[in-house]
Amino acid sequence: MLIHDDSTERASGNLSDPALPPLSPAEAAHLVRLSLEAAATAGLTGHYDNRGALILRTTLPGGPLEAGLTNLARIVADERPDYWPRLVGEHFDRLAALLRRGAAPRPTDPQTQLIQRLAAKDSLDPLIAAGAPEFVPGLLSVPAMSTAGAITMYLAPELDLGLTWAEAESYGLRNLRAMTDTVSYAEHDGTYVAMISGSNFAASRALVLDTVLRESLHVENPPYGVLAAMPVRDLLLVHVITDLSVLQALGMMLNLAGRSHATNPGPLSPWVYLVAADGWHPTTRPADNSDPGLSPRFLALLRELSQLT
Repeated sequence: MLIHDDSTERASGNLSDPALPPLSPAEAAHLVRLSLEAAATAGLTGHYDNRGALILRTTLPGGPLEAGLTNLARIVADERPDYWPRLVGEHFDRLAALLRRGAAPRPTDPQTQLIQRLAAKDSLDPLIAAGAPEFVPGLLSVPAMSTAGAITMYLAPELDLGLTWAEAESYGLRNLRAMTDTVSYAEHDGTYVAMISGSNFAASRALVLDTVLRESLHVENPPYGVLAAMPVRDLLLVHVITDLSVLQALGMMLNLAGRSHATNPGPLSPWVYLVAADGWHPTTRPADNSDPGLSPRFLALLRELSQLT
């Protein structure tokens, strides 16, 4: 079981300061000083590990607590410097309150309380996350519960809940389907990309994409599939494919997803996927591929769409 303050889950990145993007090294050092002071005021003492986290002494089992600062860095980056002390202080007050309450209670009714959630694999301890299924490369599908601003993820449902992975996932997906979306659109030269938001489970709605298409976008079984991206936890990007304008949509989505993933709290994945009847496929080759560009599966789609004109 993993508990974290939903506004500050750990993330990875490599912009500006290597540990605390998008802040500059000087800004990152200032944030660390503020964080150490705020933590001490909240009764939490420790040190900075030079990798984006404070190591705090607590009375919890398992030794010191690692309190990541990377999402906090993304939050304060958009604020005036004179607001930083208040934001940092509120964060560590919440963290101290969570620790005082102790471990979140187990759900009394998992069938109605569990919600399936996407989590970035590299934000979790590999030993803890080893049993969680991977939805797409780098993203895990995990049963979770939201309680008073904190998300509890159950990475060992057999031990934490007395449920098999299949049972916990079934309940989590059913409750995820019941959520509603806020939909807005990005448009460029007549090409539209739907931006699904409205909750910190918005990106996780990719796990029930058929429901999103049907209930929020009013589309069922698009013959050529859709493009989808989950850059940060509160944003899901979707484009319904109809013709070769999918190339423009891909450019828009790569830009939107890359920017959000680099600067917004709760980063998940910068990649854009082609979702078709045969599953989820990358639209581009991996960045470290010796032959970068569009993926073979996406090129095959373009050839199919070119026959329509």
